Amino acid sequence: MEDHGWKKYFNVDILDSEGPDKVLEIPNGKVIKKNYVGKNIDDYDSVLVLSHFKGHPMGGYGGALKQLSIGFASSHGKSYIHCVGNENGTFEEMFQVDQIKFLEAMADAASSVHKAFQNRIVYVNVMCNLSVDCDCCHVAEDPCMKDIGILASLDPIALDQACLDLVYQSDDEGKNHLIERIESRHGNHVVEAALALNFGTNEYELIEI
Repeated sequence: MEDHGWKKYFNVDILDSEGPDKVLEIPNGKVIKKNYVGKNIDDYDSVLVLSHFKGHPMGGYGGALKQLSIGFASSHGKSYIHCVGNENGTFEEMFQVDQIKFLEAMADAASSVHKAFQNRIVYVNVMCNLSVDCDCCHVAEDPCMKDIGILASLDPIALDQACLDLVYQSDDEGKNHLIERIESRHGNHVVEAALALNFGTNEYELIEI
């Protein structure tokens, strides 16, 4: 955070810098029934979820739903989601789990954070530098599409759906590379899994401003 200048301009809070983790219950979760997040989440009465929408080597794409799940999860929580509910999952096991269950675990976790803040949470997806890789990659591929824009919503499912639709509807020839990444990882399934949990909709109206 210091190297990138964040602490110079903002008060930076690493939500899980100190334990114990806060546990959010997910009674209707399909794969996981609880979500481990940083306990400092309790210090905030509202949240702005800012996501860089792009491809991802594991999730297919990264947007609001991934930020809600992996982004809010503590260190243990990230492993728990990646290992589809295995409390003692190893780093190696993260890359060997059933892909569909992993995406459904992400949707489960996302629902718990969205519901924890009820009507006190808003989402922004920035569709720029559209690479097939995540910013978390040590060496990410160069962008394959031109920037599309910035989208915002109160509904993370509708927001991700709108971003996916804009990629598919684009006339940019580079979209095929990104679409291959999304579809090869079944990325659209996280939206389907989130819809089944009934904390949003994939219907939306695009309003340009």
